[in-house]
Amino acid sequence: MPKKKSGAPDLDSQTWVRRTLVMTTLALMATTALGQKGVQVKTDEASRRVDVTIDGQPFTSYLWPDANDPKALKKPVLYPILDSDGVTVTRGYPLAPRPHERVDHPHHAGLWFNYGNANGFDFWNNSDAIKPADAPRMGTVYEDKIVSIKSGSRSGELVATSHWTTGKGDRILDQTTRYVFSSGKGVRSIDMTIKLKAIEDVTFNDDKEGVLGMRVASWLESPEEKSGMFMDASGRPTQTAGASPDATGVYLTSEGVEGPKVWATRGRWCTLTGHNAEGHTDSIAILDHPGNPGYPTYWHARGYGLFAANPLGRSIFDPKQPAFKYSIKKGDSTTFRYRIEIYDHPTTAAEINHDADVFAAEKN
Repeated sequence: MPKKKSGAPDLDSQTWVRRTLVMTTLALMATTALGQKGVQVKTDEASRRVDVTIDGQPFTSYLWPDANDPKALKKPVLYPILDSDGVTVTRGYPLAPRPHERVDHPHHAGLWFNYGNANGFDFWNNSDAIKPADAPRMGTVYEDKIVSIKSGSRSGELVATSHWTTGKGDRILDQTTRYVFSSGKGVRSIDMTIKLKAIEDVTFNDDKEGVLGMRVASWLESPEEKSGMFMDASGRPTQTAGASPDATGVYLTSEGVEGPKVWATRGRWCTLTGHNAEGHTDSIAILDHPGNPGYPTYWHARGYGLFAANPLGRSIFDPKQPAFKYSIKKGDSTTFRYRIEIYDHPTTAAEINHDADVFAAEKN
């Protein structure tokens, strides 16, 4: 077992057990789904997961936190996410650390939805790595139940409920999320419809940390990102100068903004395109919906691999703008809709504009 380096994330026995569990269950997904056509959605309540396969091959898993485990995730996530060729587009850490990848921001796991300042509580940055003194100001999104699952020839569906609980133990939001997993030629997609109902008055204070986040594999990072904490071959986090050696990722928005300049700009879609060491190219697209609060979203897109859409920050991205401070009154609800597309090839602006038009025209 590797020893902890001073100031580095604690890779204790639970972390390594989680990594082994993730890798084992991923292999089991592929084995048990062999020969099964279409989009299969299967629940494993005992393991706190729902597995999604397409034509017998792994796509993703829905994982949720255990309220009795202090080392567990602090919100439900989709992890890992694979393209139609079986290439993983999400970072391994913290659930399954890989050699030579970044080990910063342990709260960045897979694909998730939450926020950095709801009634003054930080749901975004919460993880088992925070200092005990910071716990009272953090928040956790706990799973309630899997409402339904559905498999199909071209798409599958998962509906789950959860709730947002502050560091003081107060339940402030009930969440119902509908996931639709689809496949097409050279593309897989995830539709997320998130309904939030306020248990008390809730204000999302203007903050950069939100709301739909995805942490991508090292080869989708920007080659212009010059330093960070990386995992060495022995499992020890080590500070290293320079970009990830395989980084090739480039952001592009609907407004034509490209690369590092994307951060803090707005647009109805953003893509991230890169290729891995084997030369396989992927494009990930996040599409905003015109019915969302704060549309079109600001892009909290970072070169180190955080790909996030944040419609609830405004002055934090543009100091010339007034603070947004989006509020939901007690008993009222609001809904967010996103489409995440994973293409196994480079995309064009015209292609994603078409997808965004189709998405915008769709009704709940």
